[in-house]
Amino acid sequence: MPHVTHYFDYKSPYAYLALEETFDLAAQPGVSMDWLPYTLQIDKYLGIAELDNSGADVIGLRNDHQWRRVKYAYMDCRREANRRGLTIRGPQKIFDSSIAHIGFLFVREQGDFLAFHEAVFERFFRRELSIDDPLSVEQLITETGFDATGFEAFLVSEGRAMHDRIISEAEAAGVFGVPGYLVEGELFWGTERLDRVREKLDI
Repeated sequence: MPHVTHYFDYKSPYAYLALEETFDLAAQPGVSMDWLPYTLQIDKYLGIAELDNSGADVIGLRNDHQWRRVKYAYMDCRREANRRGLTIRGPQKIFDSSIAHIGFLFVREQGDFLAFHEAVFERFFRRELSIDDPLSVEQLITETGFDATGFEAFLVSEGRAMHDRIISEAEAAGVFGVPGYLVEGELFWGTERLDRVREKLDI
């Protein structure tokens, strides 16, 4: 059976926009898909920023080129989101999405993670969820129908170790961004490459 490993990050608007098409791919007959979080280190390539209520950067460590890239990326994503009836509001700081990613790993062990997965993306980009706040993530686990018992311990032990191992293995396979799709050792990056993924899978 053809197998796809899909990498996502809850703070990536491009990963959010890829959600529907990725679900469509996973639903294809004979396709097996593994969903794995990949926590982007945005500061490494886009610098660090944090905005106040007026939208001004209170840290000031991004250069002009980095700001142009960030502003274009969110403009481009909002343009596409508007076509689909989705809301994408740019976050006011760089979030540590590893907390929500470990929440995903916790929920995945209980079965179908769809409700949690979609809710994290939707609420984060509406600025209704702090994905780096353990309590907020725990509350969402419960709200989306899962048992949150043991999440706090999982977050700092087994879950953290699992998260870090996934990142290391992803990077060893060449993963650097999301949405990513690994098929038989070949990496495809971006929603626009899903057609090539389908060609590779011959579907």
